[in-house]
Amino acid sequence: MCGKTFIMPTQLRAKTAAEIFGVPSEPRNTRDRLIERAIDLFYSHGFNAVGLDRIIEEVGVTKTTFYKHFESKDDLMVQAVRKRDAWELEALTRAVRRVAGNNPRDQLLGVFDVLHEWFNAPDFRGCIFINTASEFPNPNDPIHQAAADHKRKCRDMFRDLARNAGAADSETFADVYTVLIEGTLVLRQVHDRNDAAIVSRKAAKGLIEQYIPRRNEPHRPAKAGRPLQRAAVGRPINRTE
Repeated sequence: MCGKTFIMPTQLRAKTAAEIFGVPSEPRNTRDRLIERAIDLFYSHGFNAVGLDRIIEEVGVTKTTFYKHFESKDDLMVQAVRKRDAWELEALTRAVRRVAGNNPRDQLLGVFDVLHEWFNAPDFRGCIFINTASEFPNPNDPIHQAAADHKRKCRDMFRDLARNAGAADSETFADVYTVLIEGTLVLRQVHDRNDAAIVSRKAAKGLIEQYIPRRNEPHRPAKAGRPLQRAAVGRPINRTE
């Protein structure tokens, strides 16, 4: 990654999210099976559009069995978001190391390479945590809180990478970098731009160079109010449906 020009990968067949991030571990019991199936259905169709009866039917259990494990559908939804949170953080870390190695500075840029792969996966349905927060906008709702908790963990992970890479102000870096990440997700999902990560990667590279000098370079503190490198937005590449 270091010093190399980014080239959009050419693929005969787009990878699925499972191929990019790694398949979650097999459910070990009925409770896990209910959660895993719920995650798939909620991500594909939305929380409110999927009834409890459908989840129970597809897993092949009775309502009595379901209520042995969960108090309600709301309880299942919270547990599904939390399970997806744990899996996605681990999977993202693994995928970033695959494309960028173990250097934290390179990993911060590698996040956008992984996002580009994911954005072009045939089963991409947006960010499940943004979707969740949108369906349940009340910040006091436990389901919303579970989604928000994931976003905070991601922001803290970016901060830790920046700190390990030598950033003098890792907190500010994490805030601005997180804005780039979230904006990239919106550009892909709302604007239907499957080149969103390529566009944002240019700005991310400028941000990293501004806040995190390479080990053999002198540190130049970032100036307050200094504009970020503007990403040139070209014509979107072909959509992948």
